[in-house]
Amino acid sequence: MADAKNALGWGIGLLVLAGVVVGISVTGNDGDGTAVLPPTATQRTDTVPILRSAFESQGVCYGWRLTRGYGGDPISVGSNLGDGIPAAEDPRCPRWVEVVGRVTYTLESSEADDRATVDVDGSADFPATDLILIERGLERFDLAPDAFVDDPGWAVTRAAVTLPLLVAERGRAEFAPVATAAPAAPPAPLADAGSDLWRDRRGWLIGAAVLLLITALLVTVGLVQRRRQRAAPPAVPVHRAGKDPSRRTPERA
Repeated sequence: MADAKNALGWGIGLLVLAGVVVGISVTGNDGDGTAVLPPTATQRTDTVPILRSAFESQGVCYGWRLTRGYGGDPISVGSNLGDGIPAAEDPRCPRWVEVVGRVTYTLESSEADDRATVDVDGSADFPATDLILIERGLERFDLAPDAFVDDPGWAVTRAAVTLPLLVAERGRAEFAPVATAAPAAPPAPLADAGSDLWRDRRGWLIGAAVLLLITALLVTVGLVQRRRQRAAPPAVPVHRAGKDPSRRTPERA
């Protein structure tokens, strides 16, 4: 009877220990700082419509896949079919291209560095050389592996929306049209810019106009005064008192 109780106690102890070990292994990735954060809900909902528009214009499905290291379960997948729906191997997507980001974070006590790899996979009609060049083209948009280490969620969705442009550059699809909003009303015409003569020599022209105005004013004043002088009666000579101007003094012999 005592042996049975001891055996039962050992069995319970082993089960508890196994549960603790499993709990540590499951939650350890989140608690030790090695968890890879997926894209936010906003990033995913903003990415899907862009990929859907590219599919409608190019006939190619585009998607993303983010995993923790190699061989791990996907942390986040999505495509033009929707969030959580991969484009690869879907019967609705005979042609597809997908960016795959694999991120590995190490413990702070480890001497190894955090690392990430970026691959571009595609359906059989995309040659391997084109997929490699598309993958290298991501670096032009600051989507090198370091970007996946710094912000994996943003990087993988950003890379997904860049795929349609890179595929078109390889000649494997038409360039997706850029949607632009039509103006609500025609723009108002611009005001007349005026003559360059006024803009460049405005000061000189204003000074010359002032001088001409002063000259015209002086000429006008002079003409008015001259007309007044001509219209005035001639002056009468003044004679001395007591003398008759009609009489002349006889000349002496």
